[in-house]
Amino acid sequence: MLKISVLTDNRATRNFKAEWGLSFFIEKNGKSILFDFGDSDLFIKNAEKMGINPFAADHYVLSHGHWDHGNGLRFMPQIKIVCHPESFIKRYRDNIFLGLPYTLEEAEKKFELVLTESPLELEKDIYFLGEIERNFDFENVETPFKKEDGTMDTVKDDSGIAISTDKGLVVISGCAHAGICNTVEYAKKVTGVSKIYAVIGGFHLKGGDKQCAETINYLKNIKAEYVSTSHCTQFPALAEFAAALGSVPFASGDIIEL
Repeated sequence: MLKISVLTDNRATRNFKAEWGLSFFIEKNGKSILFDFGDSDLFIKNAEKMGINPFAADHYVLSHGHWDHGNGLRFMPQIKIVCHPESFIKRYRDNIFLGLPYTLEEAEKKFELVLTESPLELEKDIYFLGEIERNFDFENVETPFKKEDGTMDTVKDDSGIAISTDKGLVVISGCAHAGICNTVEYAKKVTGVSKIYAVIGGFHLKGGDKQCAETINYLKNIKAEYVSTSHCTQFPALAEFAAALGSVPFASGDIIEL
């Protein structure tokens, strides 16, 4: 069985707390992955309530270098982190810093970094996707993000996790800045598994536009049995997903068993 515990999200179930951030604790076949770290130490506090020790994961993965997914690294000891090489660049929106609390040099001193653009098999049937190919035109959109030199930041470090199960492929995203459809298609390519069972994570959709409509059509066409999004997916998009797919947003404190 695959078990995904939501340690941090923008919403929370009873007895748990929320923040603008994301953190999942993923368990399969006796192995565990801490995927993203939220904005604070809230993921640690919520984990303790759930009986989870986030300091004892077998793998630590950072989806991309935005503050709401990596500021919680300040509360971690020296661990091995798998991420894209650009995760620690300086990045901005309207001159507001969006990056992580460490430069690459500082992060390399504090942590053991595994920097890879290529996919990496963490355990049997569990993959870090690396830099995701972007092929769908409706997802290749301009961003409001800027790099330090003023050029547009397409968040090429955005990545995710793909897990092959008996029911099909489970794809887990952080924010899906590469586009959740691009992410799923690349997960199929990396794993060689064509059947998609579940798609979970932040989808970075607003709703009421072509990208959201095309995304819903794509997920219908691939016949994903379980779809759940929250975090950076705005309320109008959540409503569209609920109406079209029966999707229920996840929240801090939730446990998803697949």
